[in-house]
Amino acid sequence: MTIKSLIFQDAKRYFPFHSGRRLFMRICLEVFLCRYPNFAFQVWLRLASKKNIFYPLAYIKHRRLMKRYGLQIWPSTKIGGGLYIGHYCGTIVHPKTIIGSNCNLSQFTTIGSNYDTPAVIGDNVYIGPSVCVVENVHIGSNSIIGAGSVVTKDVPENAVVAGVPAKIISYKTNEST
Repeated sequence: MTIKSLIFQDAKRYFPFHSGRRLFMRICLEVFLCRYPNFAFQVWLRLASKKNIFYPLAYIKHRRLMKRYGLQIWPSTKIGGGLYIGHYCGTIVHPKTIIGSNCNLSQFTTIGSNYDTPAVIGDNVYIGPSVCVVENVHIGSNSIIGAGSVVTKDVPENAVVAGVPAKIISYKTNEST
């Protein structure tokens, strides 16, 4: 995927009612006015993740926003399109973490590792506030991790987990009404 397509996928999560040229204008406006710091941070993160014409500026801007807003997500982190950071304070993600598409990260989330074997997070995962994901954990697609949970073991697909340590509470069902 190109950087442009990743930025547009992220923007669609923040501004779902915009499209085309209007979405492009909204991206430019938010990046320079920084009214949504979490989105501006993501754009600079995407631009700093690969060598491009904006890389020097993006690297500096990313580092500045990282310190200013308490977001520690490094450009080396592999992140799919459509990431949504709900609140920008206190989120820490290990540089070798792999995050799938359309994931939500809430405030005070920590995804860490002491042995450089961080988590692999599937697509469409919601991670609630104050969650700690520790070491080599695989979180299945379409899962929900409840607020304040400490995840130390693998989470299967479509599972809802919560608690310290996190345990499976239920499974999501696909009901069409």
